[in-house]
Amino acid sequence: MDLICLSHIRWNFVYQRPQHLLNRFAVNNRVFVIEEPVFESESDFYEISKPDDNTNLWVVVLHVAKNTTAEKRNHTLKALLDSCMYSHNIHKYILWYYSPMALAYTDHLYPSLIVYDCMDELSAFKSPPPQIKEMEVCLLRRADIVFTGGHSLYKAKRHLHHNIHAFPSSIDKSHFSVARNFKEDPADQASIPHPRFGFYGVIDERFDIPLIEQLSELRPAWQFVLIGPVTKINPANLPKKENIHYLGSKKYKELPAYLSGWDVAILPFALNESTKFISPTKTPEYLAGGKPVISTSITDVVTPYGKEGLVHIADTASEFIKAAEGIFCSNDNEAWSKKVDAFLKDISWNKTWHKMSRLIDEALERKEMINNNKTINNNKSKVYV
Repeated sequence: MDLICLSHIRWNFVYQRPQHLLNRFAVNNRVFVIEEPVFESESDFYEISKPDDNTNLWVVVLHVAKNTTAEKRNHTLKALLDSCMYSHNIHKYILWYYSPMALAYTDHLYPSLIVYDCMDELSAFKSPPPQIKEMEVCLLRRADIVFTGGHSLYKAKRHLHHNIHAFPSSIDKSHFSVARNFKEDPADQASIPHPRFGFYGVIDERFDIPLIEQLSELRPAWQFVLIGPVTKINPANLPKKENIHYLGSKKYKELPAYLSGWDVAILPFALNESTKFISPTKTPEYLAGGKPVISTSITDVVTPYGKEGLVHIADTASEFIKAAEGIFCSNDNEAWSKKVDAFLKDISWNKTWHKMSRLIDEALERKEMINNNKTINNNKSKVYV
């Protein structure tokens, strides 16, 4: 069975939850990732590419001519998607949604199953589409099964669907554990002094810019290494200090090398509507890399990581400084490492995917049984003369 994913992020933007899960599905099945449409083209067309020649995964971008009226856009998108599916012989498939907005040009399809992987509360992000809440209600009504990207998001949504399950951020331990054995700094990090406080991820409205600026001023000898793309905020508004280093985007395979050279890994998220339900994937990744972590009080970080004593929680500059100085003076790193390893022992993207697969299989069986019963009942109700 094929899988068609309707994504709200570009496949090559930042390697995160969708890539981990869908690459695993693509081991034995074809996957078509439909990115958000582009409305700046000269004509209507779709482009399809394979980001990795060794997988069964394709990335599809639907292009709509820029002079197309808003009323005709969804009609055009439906036609482009239908053409892509016909050309690639896609008949029996699962629809896997990350973007509720994609329902507008996929509601005419007849999938074997509809999955909504609710990764984030997209309506709380900066400048969301005005119809997104309404579209999510429609998607929840149509979905056969719903996954959430964390426990707080599950608690907020569990009353909205009969078959909903929490799957918080997981980890590829073998990938990040190599950071525990430092070999050589990447060239653009090698000249940065210690101590280093590092972050990788998207730098956007969820990032606590004032906290980083204040820390850099209070502790000028501390170095803050920030890795990742800057989106939805003006780069000119980022603090420019000698001890703040913006290294730009890095590939997923490069992250352990940067992580290895940090003294402390940080999660400096602002506490606002856009971070209320996030479950940062980097939390277990930092820990797998053997680095002490300081985070602001994000709900899905406080529980379980903060309460288990695996991550230090600090919302203000003074709390952050106290936590960092405590880390530098600590003598029980071995005991902490054992505790981290014990916690991460049963967490992996492979296990997450196997659990999801089992639930998907159960949902498919249940739906098939319901459809068979409907067919039997319809046949019984027929009157022959």
